[in-house]
Amino acid sequence: MTASNIPRRDFLAASGAALGAMLPLSARRDPFSGFPDWSSTIGGPAATAADRMAWWREARFGMFIHFGLYSVLGGEWGGKTNYGEWIRNNAKIPIDEYDKMLGRFNPIEFNANRIAKMAADAGMKYLVITTKHHDGFCLWPTKQTEWCVRNTPYKQDIMRAVADACRAHGVKPCWYHSIMDWHHPDYLPRRDWEKDTRPDTGAQFDRFVQYLHAEVEELLTQYGEMGVIWFDGEWEGTWSQELGASLLEHCHKVSPNTLVNSRVSKQPANGLEAKLSKPALGDFGTPEQKIPDRGLPGVDWESCITMNQNWGYNKADKDFKSLPKLVEMLIETSSKGGNLLLNIGPTGTGAVPPESVDRLAGLHDWMKVHGEAIHGTEASPFEGAAFRATRKGKRLNVFLPEWPAQGELLLPGVTATPTKVRLLGGANRSLPARGTEQGLVVTLPAARSNAVCSVLSLDMPTAVPTAY
Repeated sequence: MTASNIPRRDFLAASGAALGAMLPLSARRDPFSGFPDWSSTIGGPAATAADRMAWWREARFGMFIHFGLYSVLGGEWGGKTNYGEWIRNNAKIPIDEYDKMLGRFNPIEFNANRIAKMAADAGMKYLVITTKHHDGFCLWPTKQTEWCVRNTPYKQDIMRAVADACRAHGVKPCWYHSIMDWHHPDYLPRRDWEKDTRPDTGAQFDRFVQYLHAEVEELLTQYGEMGVIWFDGEWEGTWSQELGASLLEHCHKVSPNTLVNSRVSKQPANGLEAKLSKPALGDFGTPEQKIPDRGLPGVDWESCITMNQNWGYNKADKDFKSLPKLVEMLIETSSKGGNLLLNIGPTGTGAVPPESVDRLAGLHDWMKVHGEAIHGTEASPFEGAAFRATRKGKRLNVFLPEWPAQGELLLPGVTATPTKVRLLGGANRSLPARGTEQGLVVTLPAARSNAVCSVLSLDMPTAVPTAY
């Protein structure tokens, strides 16, 4: 194994035996079978699944943050500028060379309070930030490794700052944590391109699993109750369904009400729809860079999508989605009964790119008027309609990015007469509506109420059905 300039104690703050003692018995026994009763675990009583999911279903919109050592490079290595958070792997940077990045990490412009406020203002109800990405670098001063923020010029605990700032602004703090780890000497498999220079002689994957459990326990016990722990990097052959079940059990033992995404375990490989089936493990599915063609009743899911083309900061990537496109994605996920987790990638100095700031401000302007049509809503009752909609109790919301040419909108299958019809952010007067054989016809005013997307809100006499 090629020696790193980070000492071997980087992954053993305690002996292997001590690390093992930190784990629940299930993490040390033979492959897990069956599902435990979380209510009897050491972390205290667990809420029912519905109760634990309630805030997440209400939220519908969250912020994703990819930030780490890779941010310092800005996506550039060896004259190429098309890299992101995978830069160490994709640019084939030797570990000794990448280790030097530790001395360059000093994000003095990282302002957790400002970021949390921008998220809250944009109508985002939770925030998921990378605690450790695939390069293994930890953004909190973990006791398990020297490969962490404590040994950078910055030194400060980013996770503490984020957790405190989120709570101050009414945003649920959540953690992303990679199972895959390109730095830990016991993680397997090695990258194909570094097998000769960094052989896996002496590596013990079970020791890495102990390290992973110890880090997750720190994250779930030192910062108050977290909304979600969002795992990633589970697809390599060394990770198994049994290991995923053991990690899930550990999470629920130390923090019973924290949600865990489906990537704690192996994911189906046969398409997006399969990935959206009810996960065998975890609370919700995680389609990436895609919104499914349809929602699935009884299945919780969240589409995570970038603002531009990269998760981590890439200074050359100016291909940012427009504000109307971002609003369209939020409407589409909500109308299908899912959540949108929208990513930003701070620069190496910790600043949020101005393009992201601009779009978050635009989302704020739209959401402060129309957020009630997103938060706490359920999927559209109209199947195959030319418009998108959400429902919440007796309220039906219809989204109008384009104004109907004839000034009238047909809501097919609606036979009940609404008690009030209005445009959110409009004059707050009730619009005329009449019943027809095809459904309810609403007469719209001449002018649209919002340049990005208007929302028609109807108060119905009874709860809006799941389908018309």
